[in-house]
Formats: sequence, structure tokens, C-alpha cells
Amino acid sequence: MRIAVISPFVDRQHGTERAVAELVDRLAARYEDEIDLYSQSVNGVNLKPDAAAGHGGVAWHRVRSFPGPHLLQFLGWIFLNRRARRRQERTVRKTPDVVFSPGINALDADVILVHAIFHRVAELQRSHDHGGLHRLHRKVYYAFLCSLERRVYTDPQVTLAAVSQHTAEQVARYFGRKDVTVIPNGVDQDHFSPAAIAPMRERCRQETKCSPKDFVLLLIGNDWNNKGLKTTLEAFARCEDLPLRLLVVGHDSQAPFRDDARRLGFADRVEFLAPVEDVRIFYAAADTLVAPSLEDSFNMPVLEAMSCGLPVVVSSRAGISDWLTSDRDSVVLEDPESVETLAHAIRALALNPARRNEISANALQTAKKFSWDAHASAMRELMVRASKEKVRLKSN
Repeated sequence: MRIAVISPFVDRQHGTERAVAELVDRLAARYEDEIDLYSQSVNGVNLKPDAAAGHGGVAWHRVRSFPGPHLLQFLGWIFLNRRARRRQERTVRKTPDVVFSPGINALDADVILVHAIFHRVAELQRSHDHGGLHRLHRKVYYAFLCSLERRVYTDPQVTLAAVSQHTAEQVARYFGRKDVTVIPNGVDQDHFSPAAIAPMRERCRQETKCSPKDFVLLLIGNDWNNKGLKTTLEAFARCEDLPLRLLVVGHDSQAPFRDDARRLGFADRVEFLAPVEDVRIFYAAADTLVAPSLEDSFNMPVLEAMSCGLPVVVSSRAGISDWLTSDRDSVVLEDPESVETLAHAIRALALNPARRNEISANALQTAKKFSWDAHASAMRELMVRASKEKVRLKSN
């Protein structure tokens, strides 16, 4: 099968981008599909050399980036990836059997795996809006994305999948689609495992300025308001008697959160770090992952941390919580905005090693239920059905 995959970025540093990398590698290797990957940048994917012959492989077609703020960049991306695909189709005189997109990256995708619902993100953004030019641009940007969602997701000819039941229910709520297939993300259990990170722990704790006595909390993700960083900092302050340290990994404006940490009196115990190619260094340095997000379609770091043997504190508003049992394989926060509840969870884990070990052991078993092989198999089955339906509609 020939599949066009549309994704602005593909790498193994971020959730959605990692999912795309894992998927296309398996479609090419296991099923010998011909993958035409349209992206601005690609890292961590086994690409087919230009001169390679035979079946199967991933061919990257570079799409130029468009300068400017996010809104203009995305408008440019929609136009430029479409033009790149048309140019490639004219060159090889073939059209793809199916066009796949992780989200609203194209107006003509046949199959979409929904990783985020911008209608919900925009609602949260409005409720936490404090004004300013940056906030105004984000508001306009989200309004544009919401308009694309309405156009694309309400089209009955587009086959939709979602990474969680949580997200499928939102698709039904906002767009009236009740025919969404739930296909969760996976995890590479050889790459993300206690055995893999154990040799890295001492070095990684030194590099992140953590002492052997520190109990290290880890928060990973972009858009830190949505990821619950403010609640985390407030909860951190209520545990000031504990030897805590917080690592915050991602891209966002640090200034307001640094100000909060200074106001609360522990700025020297919070470290802001940029994402790196091997995210395992953060899991190796941490003792617990905290993820009190206001909204998350899945939350890949939670699953990766569980697979590494870390206890996790996760929001009930994250899709991954569909598969978790609180106080067994995780601590699930029914109200992720409750500072008191989060502080209690942090304190209980920090002071009770036996509880941490029990939750971690159960988390490892839960994580084994998720694999990228199963993810790729389910996605390919969906693509095959969509391709057959596409042919049927054209023949009528």
C-alpha cells in the first residue's frame, strides 16, 4: 500500500511526533508499505535512500517552512505540503492509496488519528486568559485551528481514530462523530525500562543538579499552564519540609513560572530544561512523574515513565487515565487543579518507599499492555478499510 503521511515534524522527542515515527517505521518494515512522508524536519526515522529499489520504505519529501508567527506558519504549512504532494504525484504518476495525518495537517486526509482537540484547548485558554499580545495571538491561532477541526472532522468521508476513549468522547461532543476507533499510543518497552535507565541514574542526577538525598519530581510537556505547572508549584510549596526538587522539561515562557517559584521561596530547587533526543535522561534522574494536566488526549510521558518503573501522578482529564487504576498502578487526580490533593499525593509517595515500589511494580505490568506493534497493526487495518472505501466511492 502506498501511504502519504502528513506531519510538520517527526522525531522521537515529542509525543505526537514520536508516535508518527514509530508508526511509519513499522508500516515500512513489517508491511512493506511505501511511505511518502511530507514534513519540514525528520529525525529518528529509518529513511529510504533516494536510489533504493524494491518494496517498502520511508521516503522523506521536505516541505519548506513558512516564516512568521504560529498562525502564518500553519497557513503556510497547509498550502506548501499540498503543493509538495501534487508535485510528487506528477513526478511518479501515482497517487497514494490513502492520505494519513496525525491531526488537522491537511484538508484532504483520508484517515486522521486525533491527538488533540483544539476546541477543548481553546476553552481552557479562554478560562485562563490574562490578556497581552501573546495571548491575543494564541486566541486567534486557536480560533483558526477550531475552524479547521469543524471542517475536517465533520466530514463523514474522513475516517477518524483517537488515542483514547477520552478523546473519542470529545470528538462526539464537538463534531457529532460517534464512529471513532480508539487506538492508543504504545511504548518501546526495551528502550523505556528500569534496566535501561538504571545505569544512567547517577550521571543524570548530577547533570540535573540533583543530590542523592533529593526526591525529584518531573513534569514534561509544552504549554505549562495546561500541563498544570502552576498547581505543581503551589503543591511543591506545601511540601517545603521535604527535600524536593522539580525538573520541568519542555518549551514555554519560563518567566511567569520562575516568578512563581521565587515568590514561593524555592526558585533554587526548580530546574527548567529543554527537550533532548533521548528523553530517558529525565526519567533516570526522577523519582516520580507529576502530570496534573487540565487536558491531555493521552499524555505519552506518563506511559513512558511507567514503563521505566516510575510512579506517576496523573490527571483524570488525561486520556491515559482510561487504562489506569488509582492507588494501584498510579495516583489519579480527580481534580487536577486541587493543590491540596496534589500536595498530599507528592507527600505520600515521598515518605512511603513501600507504596512507591508497589505502584511502580503494578505500573510496569500496565505499561506492558501498550505496544507500537499493536498500534501500527490497528492503524494499518483502519487505513486498508479507508482505502477500499475510497475506491468504492470513486467507482460510483
